[in-house]
Amino acid sequence: MKKPFGQHFLFDKNILKKIIACSNITTEDTVVEVGPGLGPLTSLLADSAKKVIAIEFDKKLIDRLTDNLADKKNVEIVSADALKYPYDSISGNFKVVANIPYNITTPLIFKFLEYKKKVTSMTLLMQKEVAKRIVASSGSGVYGVLSISLQFATEPDLMFTVSRKAFSPPPDVDSAVVHFNVPRTPRFRVKDEKLFLQIVKAAFSQRRKTIANSLKKFKDINDALDYCKIDRSVRPEQLSIEQFAALSNSLE
Repeated sequence: MKKPFGQHFLFDKNILKKIIACSNITTEDTVVEVGPGLGPLTSLLADSAKKVIAIEFDKKLIDRLTDNLADKKNVEIVSADALKYPYDSISGNFKVVANIPYNITTPLIFKFLEYKKKVTSMTLLMQKEVAKRIVASSGSGVYGVLSISLQFATEPDLMFTVSRKAFSPPPDVDSAVVHFNVPRTPRFRVKDEKLFLQIVKAAFSQRRKTIANSLKKFKDINDALDYCKIDRSVRPEQLSIEQFAALSNSLE
């Protein structure tokens, strides 16, 4: 059975336990799970956390999910679209642990980051290729806007990979678990976060061009590059997040 948005069921208890181990859940934590399906991960989370809020989009699964978790009194099952759920309605801080639907992986991560003052960590099972892009370092062929945006806001670690054979039905690709620590203070100092992200997106919109050419729409870009001691002929993927931050601050 396949769920909406490209979700696949994972029943292997050993893998589910590894996901929970990576999440550092304690009995003091409230946990949000997106796409609980039939509840195998939800059940294990309930044994480790103070409260679990399980958000399921597929209304056809709600009754079976409710039956499967009938003995878990600390689980709240919500029939809702996770991309529209009002996470600010949750009391206190929370952690996110989920096997997230492939087709909404990126928008869902950024949705949670809208509430980064409440989200302390995210432990997410996703497509392996997306995971590799998220944790990529400068100089890598898959380093780009997603890498920088998420490493700017969080501390992501690729914890382990999961074979497609572990799912039912098996997807076309392998998966990986990424743990995101969401720090309370910014990882990088930028004067204008909006400008920083504009610069990053502009740079990678033409990643084959030199950094000077890809950012030529920004006034005084050459002076800023010289001030930051960045070679005008390098390509965007060669710049670290610190260098993009310095460039943003000098332009601001």
